[in-house]
Amino acid sequence: MHDYLIKGASIVDGLGGQPYTGDIAVQDGKIADLGHISGDAKEIIDADGAYATPGWVDVHTHYDGQVSWDDTIDPSFSHGVTSIVMGNCGVGFAPCPPGHEKQMIELMEGVEDIPGTALYEGIEWGNWETFGEFIDYLGTKEYTLDVGTQVPHSAVRYYVMGERALKHEDASKEDLAAMANIVADGMRAGAVGFSTSRTAGHRSVLGDAIPGTYAEKDELIAIASAMGKGVFQAVPAGVVGDAVAEKWTTEQEVELFTEVARASGRPCTFTLAQNGNRPDQWRNCLDLVEQANAAGVSITPQIATRPIGLVTSLKSYHMFQRRETYLKLSELPFDQMIAELHKPEVKAAILADKDVPPDQPGVMANLYAGLGMMTPAMFPINLPINYEPEPGGNIAALAAASGQEVNDYMYDFLISEGGERFAILLGANFVDGSFSVMEDMIAHPNTTIGLSDAGAHVNLIFDAVGPTYQLVHWVRDRVRGPKMPIELIVRKQTKTNADLFGLTDRGSLEIGKKADINVFDLDRLALGRLKVHSDLPAGGNRILQSASGYLNTFVSGVKTRENDQDTGARPGRVIRA
Repeated sequence: MHDYLIKGASIVDGLGGQPYTGDIAVQDGKIADLGHISGDAKEIIDADGAYATPGWVDVHTHYDGQVSWDDTIDPSFSHGVTSIVMGNCGVGFAPCPPGHEKQMIELMEGVEDIPGTALYEGIEWGNWETFGEFIDYLGTKEYTLDVGTQVPHSAVRYYVMGERALKHEDASKEDLAAMANIVADGMRAGAVGFSTSRTAGHRSVLGDAIPGTYAEKDELIAIASAMGKGVFQAVPAGVVGDAVAEKWTTEQEVELFTEVARASGRPCTFTLAQNGNRPDQWRNCLDLVEQANAAGVSITPQIATRPIGLVTSLKSYHMFQRRETYLKLSELPFDQMIAELHKPEVKAAILADKDVPPDQPGVMANLYAGLGMMTPAMFPINLPINYEPEPGGNIAALAAASGQEVNDYMYDFLISEGGERFAILLGANFVDGSFSVMEDMIAHPNTTIGLSDAGAHVNLIFDAVGPTYQLVHWVRDRVRGPKMPIELIVRKQTKTNADLFGLTDRGSLEIGKKADINVFDLDRLALGRLKVHSDLPAGGNRILQSASGYLNTFVSGVKTRENDQDTGARPGRVIRA
């Protein structure tokens, strides 16, 4: 008798073929049979009219802190993700010298916008020093999904070089040997890869580029050559624009990654996006990737399927948050603050006020300075959400149409509906006001879908909902361009990602594979309203967006969600590659 029998589903198996109608038998945590299956099961699931797919594999997350305090690993859990990879962008919490937790937190808070107070209070510090001890710590936990992690360059460099790493000094031969040994030990302990960031935009809360940003080729090759297995993950310089002074172009970075991959034998994956400063840069990079892969080197760009941007609201970041009058009012309970903000004299004072810069130059609160200038690329978020708006519907255009100055209009917008309104800045990948660039990126044979940043930028973005969004927008609802085949979207967020990181036991619906499965009603699949939740340690806020339409999610053959609700099961474990 099978544990579960999923009957009559439209099966999208992750291999790239078209959907077909069939049954899936689950037994002892694995897929026992596929096709037209007779026989009994402990539970038979009628999936007529629904799709069955592999569980989503999200390879670009930042749950490095959250894994200490949250066994749900949400929001990924709510959106059908069954395996995650964290430790991206070169930041993480191991190795960590005793007594240096503060430095690790400053790096993570600055780069990934996770409240430092949550990281101080929520992380179970003292349970590890080395990366191997960190993985052992994860091995004591049970989650809703499987957790893989990478060795982060910044932490390794700081562990070996201390203050010299923060000053971006070149590594000595002894430093290189020590870093290589630490990374090798981490890989042997079960890490799925090594990560680094090379963009000067990734800064600590003190405003300094993180360790490893300016590492030379010999350092990267020494580390990659010591890995022995796993993936070399990187955020290249210049990838999202020239807001900060970068040392290299992204094309030069791709050439560097090619050298690293060739010398080490390790596959490389890197962040790729279109930016407004050099709108053809992404095409140049894909050309270089094609050449490298044709020559036998494994290079995989990670792409986003929505513009890389941020949201603004009174409960997150906004253009008035550093105005003197607003700062005084922000200490009030939210409802009282809203009442005050509706007073004409308060509005006039805030609009006339000067800004008070934050004490720390690297914190995301400094975004206030740019939010007012970005309104031509900022759009209101209304229900139902228009994920690909017409360029003429931006905040600046709406303000002009209403006869208001932009600041005046934006103030009224933010305080409306009880202060619950959100607007979204559509940045990289939306340079020409359409999604045509992303169409080409998604369809390219060398790319994979990543960059959710789940667990990070908790008051800025909500791209952890990507797996659901991709089905809703690209497969079902898109009107400003062609829809994408469901088998393509599924493959690029399941098998392609799993294979890239060597997770060959999952990512496709095949007999003998791990029973990580999603069953969903595509017609009912939907994303809810953005809401701010104060559920981080120390009462920290984060933006969440719910999903509906997931009938079942299985991890290792255990049902973790049913009809969009948590079953309470925690079959997820640390991945030891």
